Amino acid sequence: MFPPDSPSPAAAVPVTVSSLRDEVSGVLERAGVPDPVVDAELLIGHVLDAGRGRVQALLHMGSEVSDDDAARVRELAARRATREPLQHITGRAPFRSLELAVGPGVFVPRPETEQVVQFAIDALRAVPSPEPIGVDLGTGSGAIALAMATEVPHARVVAVENSPEAFIWARRNVEESGASNARVVFVDLADALPELDGTVDVVISNPPYIPAEAIPRDPEVRLFDPPAALYGGADGLDVVRTISRVAQRLLHPGGTLVLEHGELQGAEIRGILTADGWRAAATHRDLTTRDRTTTAVR
Repeated sequence: MFPPDSPSPAAAVPVTVSSLRDEVSGVLERAGVPDPVVDAELLIGHVLDAGRGRVQALLHMGSEVSDDDAARVRELAARRATREPLQHITGRAPFRSLELAVGPGVFVPRPETEQVVQFAIDALRAVPSPEPIGVDLGTGSGAIALAMATEVPHARVVAVENSPEAFIWARRNVEESGASNARVVFVDLADALPELDGTVDVVISNPPYIPAEAIPRDPEVRLFDPPAALYGGADGLDVVRTISRVAQRLLHPGGTLVLEHGELQGAEIRGILTADGWRAAATHRDLTTRDRTTTAVR
């Protein structure tokens, strides 16, 4: 016991959600992480099992964080400061209405792809058949295929993947989604699905399209995304050429092809498709006004 007139030891300053957010966002900002405040709130939410909206409410309420939870947040922030993708750390990636399991070995789905898949969803919905067929070539995590399957529930969707690591993630996501109208097939896309030749309504792909000599600027992409999902040969379009041939085989006349690509590749892709006999090749801009999607009709 301290004598009554002795000063008490200084009380430990409690860690609040607000102080932890500021501390972690500072660490991430110094590491060059884009949107450090957003990532700090998402990391805190991951540890507290709370959405970002709830975290922001806790900020305003002055809520405290336990020492164990604060230590866990700091541990995860140290990983993010190495530029490990946030989605690898949390193990989840949002995509439209879905939340997908992701991690090492699979391409993390990007927000811009959410707009690309809308073209395929619209095309499937426009098919008069009671069970239109959609195919996603190079499905990765299964994001595109599952968006089609869940948003067009009367469609039948087949996802194709030839990376063992990515296939595991895609199969897991299909199982977790409960989408009984989707299946994932492990096969090289050049040989994919001969049993569906001439019957498919929509083929979509987000293929590797970065030229071999073009190194992505972002460490999250350069260091953590699988190279097979990034690089498409000398000009970036080797896989696009293969998809053009495969989609012609799969689609029936009048079927729709949807391709995601880099912002400077639209004209060259339209040229490839037109030379292969596709009709009405057109390139569409994303929400940042960059060319992002090219569509064509079989």
